[in-house]
Amino acid sequence: MTRHLQGSLFDQTDEVRLGSLDGLRRTHLGSGAWIDVLPGWLRGSDALFEHLAAEVPWRAERRTMYDHVVDVPRLLAFYGAGDALPHPVLAEARDALSAHYAGELGEPFTTAGLCLYRDGRDSVAWHGDRIGRGAREDTMVAILSVGAARELLLRPVRGGSGTVRRPLGHGDLIVMGGSCQRTWEHCVPKSARAAGARISVQFRPHGVR
Repeated sequence: MTRHLQGSLFDQTDEVRLGSLDGLRRTHLGSGAWIDVLPGWLRGSDALFEHLAAEVPWRAERRTMYDHVVDVPRLLAFYGAGDALPHPVLAEARDALSAHYAGELGEPFTTAGLCLYRDGRDSVAWHGDRIGRGAREDTMVAILSVGAARELLLRPVRGGSGTVRRPLGHGDLIVMGGSCQRTWEHCVPKSARAAGARISVQFRPHGVR
Protein backbone atom coordinates (compact mmCIF):
# COMPACT_ATOMS: atom_id res chain seq x y z
CA MET A 1 0.00 0.00 0.00
CA THR A 2 1.40 3.40 -0.96
CA ARG A 3 1.34 5.90 1.87
CA HIS A 4 3.43 8.77 3.20
CA LEU A 5 3.49 9.48 6.92
CA GLN A 6 4.46 12.93 8.11
CA GLY A 7 5.80 12.03 11.54
CA SER A 8 5.31 14.17 14.62
CA LEU A 9 8.30 16.13 15.92
CA PHE A 10 6.85 15.90 19.44
CA ASP A 11 6.05 12.20 19.67
CA GLN A 12 9.33 10.44 18.93
CA THR A 13 8.73 7.17 20.79
CA ASP A 14 7.93 3.62 19.76
CA GLU A 15 6.13 2.96 23.06
CA VAL A 16 2.41 3.11 22.29
CA ARG A 17 0.46 4.19 25.36
CA LEU A 18 -2.49 6.31 26.40
CA GLY A 19 -2.37 9.37 28.61
CA SER A 20 -4.97 10.58 31.07
CA LEU A 21 -8.40 11.79 29.99
CA ASP A 22 -8.33 14.53 32.62
CA GLY A 23 -7.25 17.10 30.04
CA LEU A 24 -10.41 16.84 27.92
CA ARG A 25 -11.89 20.26 27.17
CA ARG A 26 -15.56 20.63 26.23
CA THR A 27 -17.00 23.08 23.73
CA HIS A 28 -20.77 23.50 23.62
CA LEU A 29 -21.86 23.93 20.00
CA GLY A 30 -25.53 24.72 20.57
CA SER A 31 -28.78 22.79 20.12
CA GLY A 32 -27.63 20.29 22.74
CA ALA A 33 -24.45 19.33 20.83
CA TRP A 34 -20.92 19.40 22.23
CA ILE A 35 -17.40 18.22 21.49
CA ASP A 36 -14.60 17.21 23.87
CA VAL A 37 -11.04 17.53 22.54
CA LEU A 38 -7.77 16.20 23.96
CA PRO A 39 -4.61 16.75 21.86
CA GLY A 40 -1.96 14.05 22.08
CA TRP A 41 -3.93 11.56 24.17
CA LEU A 42 -1.96 8.71 22.58
CA ARG A 43 1.83 8.59 22.74
CA GLY A 44 3.71 6.62 20.12
CA SER A 45 1.07 7.50 17.56
CA ASP A 46 3.44 7.20 14.59
CA ALA A 47 4.29 3.63 15.61
CA LEU A 48 0.59 2.81 15.90
CA PHE A 49 -0.07 4.34 12.49
CA GLU A 50 2.57 2.14 10.88
CA HIS A 51 1.16 -0.97 12.60
CA LEU A 52 -2.42 -0.25 11.55
CA ALA A 53 -1.48 0.72 8.00
CA ALA A 54 0.34 -2.61 7.56
CA GLU A 55 -1.88 -5.01 9.55
CA VAL A 56 -5.49 -3.89 9.14
CA PRO A 57 -7.35 -5.62 6.27
CA TRP A 58 -8.22 -2.37 4.52
CA ARG A 59 -10.89 -2.48 1.84
CA ALA A 60 -11.89 -0.09 -0.91
CA GLU A 61 -15.61 0.49 -1.47
CA ARG A 62 -17.73 1.79 -4.32
CA ARG A 63 -21.05 3.52 -3.74
CA THR A 64 -23.89 4.79 -5.88
CA MET A 65 -24.06 8.58 -6.02
CA TYR A 66 -26.89 9.97 -8.08
CA ASP A 67 -26.64 8.03 -11.38
CA HIS A 68 -23.03 6.91 -10.99
CA VAL A 69 -21.05 4.34 -9.04
CA VAL A 70 -17.97 6.02 -7.58
CA ASP A 71 -14.97 5.01 -5.50
CA VAL A 72 -15.17 5.90 -1.81
CA PRO A 73 -12.20 8.30 -1.36
CA ARG A 74 -10.60 6.49 1.59
CA LEU A 75 -9.96 2.92 2.73
CA LEU A 76 -12.15 1.32 5.40
CA ALA A 77 -12.24 -1.38 8.04
CA PHE A 78 -14.84 -2.23 10.68
CA TYR A 79 -14.66 -4.17 13.94
CA GLY A 80 -17.95 -5.15 15.55
CA ALA A 81 -18.73 -5.83 19.18
CA GLY A 82 -16.65 -8.80 20.30
CA ASP A 83 -14.16 -8.58 17.42
CA ALA A 84 -10.48 -8.49 18.37
CA LEU A 85 -9.11 -5.02 17.60
CA PRO A 86 -5.91 -4.75 15.53
CA HIS A 87 -3.78 -3.39 18.41
CA PRO A 88 -4.18 -3.81 22.20
CA VAL A 89 -4.06 -0.05 22.79
CA LEU A 90 -7.31 0.36 20.84
CA ALA A 91 -9.09 -1.97 23.27
CA GLU A 92 -7.57 0.04 26.12
CA ALA A 93 -8.81 3.27 24.51
CA ARG A 94 -12.32 1.89 24.03
CA ASP A 95 -12.48 0.72 27.65
CA ALA A 96 -11.06 3.99 29.01
CA LEU A 97 -13.62 6.01 27.06
CA SER A 98 -16.44 3.72 28.19
CA ALA A 99 -15.43 4.21 31.83
CA HIS A 100 -14.94 7.97 31.51
CA TYR A 101 -18.30 8.62 29.85
CA ALA A 102 -20.32 5.95 31.67
CA GLY A 103 -22.34 8.51 33.61
CA GLU A 104 -23.30 10.54 30.53
CA LEU A 105 -23.53 7.85 27.88
CA GLY A 106 -25.01 5.10 30.04
CA GLU A 107 -23.55 2.32 27.90
CA PRO A 108 -20.12 1.27 26.62
CA PHE A 109 -18.47 1.96 23.29
CA THR A 110 -18.58 -1.39 21.46
CA THR A 111 -17.55 -0.98 17.81
CA ALA A 112 -14.56 0.52 16.00
CA GLY A 113 -14.60 1.84 12.45
CA LEU A 114 -11.26 2.72 10.85
CA CYS A 115 -10.62 5.05 7.91
CA LEU A 116 -7.31 5.48 6.11
CA TYR A 117 -6.90 8.82 4.34
CA ARG A 118 -3.94 8.13 2.07
CA ASP A 119 -3.29 11.75 1.06
CA GLY A 120 -5.09 15.05 0.56
CA ARG A 121 -7.27 13.60 -2.19
CA ASP A 122 -9.01 11.29 0.28
CA SER A 123 -11.93 12.75 2.21
CA VAL A 124 -15.35 12.20 3.74
CA ALA A 125 -18.31 14.38 2.79
CA TRP A 126 -20.61 16.27 5.18
CA HIS A 127 -22.67 13.81 7.21
CA GLY A 128 -23.91 12.81 10.65
CA ASP A 129 -23.73 9.29 12.06
CA ARG A 130 -27.48 8.84 11.77
CA ILE A 131 -27.75 5.19 10.73
CA GLY A 132 -29.52 3.56 13.68
CA ARG A 133 -30.12 5.25 17.00
CA GLY A 134 -28.03 8.32 16.21
CA ALA A 135 -30.90 9.60 14.05
CA ARG A 136 -33.26 9.95 17.02
CA GLU A 137 -31.24 9.75 20.25
CA ASP A 138 -28.38 11.63 21.86
CA THR A 139 -25.23 9.54 21.65
CA MET A 140 -21.45 9.80 21.39
CA VAL A 141 -18.83 9.09 18.74
CA ALA A 142 -15.19 9.18 19.85
CA ILE A 143 -12.46 9.56 17.22
CA LEU A 144 -8.79 8.83 17.83
CA SER A 145 -6.49 10.08 15.03
CA VAL A 146 -2.97 8.92 14.19
CA GLY A 147 -0.72 9.99 11.34
CA ALA A 148 -0.65 13.42 9.75
CA ALA A 149 -3.13 16.01 10.96
CA ARG A 150 -6.21 16.67 8.82
CA GLU A 151 -8.97 19.15 9.58
CA LEU A 152 -12.31 17.87 10.89
CA LEU A 153 -15.01 20.44 10.16
CA LEU A 154 -18.37 20.69 11.92
CA ARG A 155 -21.36 22.84 10.99
CA PRO A 156 -25.00 23.08 12.16
CA VAL A 157 -27.45 21.16 9.99
CA ARG A 158 -29.84 24.11 9.78
CA GLY A 159 -27.18 26.73 9.17
CA GLY A 160 -26.35 29.58 11.45
CA SER A 161 -23.47 29.69 13.87
CA GLY A 162 -20.63 28.98 11.45
CA THR A 163 -18.11 26.20 10.92
CA VAL A 164 -15.93 24.73 13.66
CA ARG A 165 -12.47 23.48 12.59
CA ARG A 166 -10.29 21.05 14.51
CA PRO A 167 -6.99 19.72 13.08
CA LEU A 168 -6.66 16.11 14.26
CA GLY A 169 -3.71 13.73 14.03
CA HIS A 170 -0.72 12.40 16.00
CA GLY A 171 -2.77 10.83 18.81
CA ASP A 172 -5.47 13.51 19.16
CA LEU A 173 -8.92 12.63 20.50
CA ILE A 174 -12.28 14.23 19.77
CA VAL A 175 -15.61 13.10 21.19
CA MET A 176 -18.84 14.32 19.60
CA GLY A 177 -21.72 14.09 22.04
CA GLY A 178 -25.24 15.11 22.93
CA SER A 179 -27.32 15.86 19.84
CA CYS A 180 -24.22 16.35 17.66
CA GLN A 181 -25.04 13.59 15.15
CA ARG A 182 -28.57 14.96 14.60
CA THR A 183 -28.16 18.71 14.81
CA TRP A 184 -24.64 19.07 13.41
CA GLU A 185 -22.73 17.40 10.61
CA HIS A 186 -19.02 16.86 10.07
CA CYS A 187 -16.55 16.19 7.26
CA VAL A 188 -12.87 15.79 6.39
CA PRO A 189 -12.46 17.89 3.23
CA LYS A 190 -10.01 17.27 0.44
CA SER A 191 -6.79 19.25 0.74
CA ALA A 192 -5.02 20.96 -2.15
CA ARG A 193 -1.86 21.13 -0.05
CA ALA A 194 0.50 18.19 0.34
CA ALA A 195 -1.00 16.04 3.08
CA GLY A 196 0.41 12.93 4.69
CA ALA A 197 -1.60 9.84 5.50
CA ARG A 198 -3.95 9.74 8.49
CA ILE A 199 -5.93 6.97 10.17
CA SER A 200 -9.01 7.73 12.24
CA VAL A 201 -10.50 5.20 14.67
CA GLN A 202 -14.16 5.84 15.47
CA PHE A 203 -15.55 4.24 18.62
CA ARG A 204 -19.35 4.00 18.79
CA PRO A 205 -21.97 2.43 21.05
CA HIS A 206 -24.11 -0.45 19.82
CA GLY A 207 -26.59 0.52 17.12
CA VAL A 208 -24.87 3.76 16.07
CA ARG A 209 -23.21 4.03 12.62
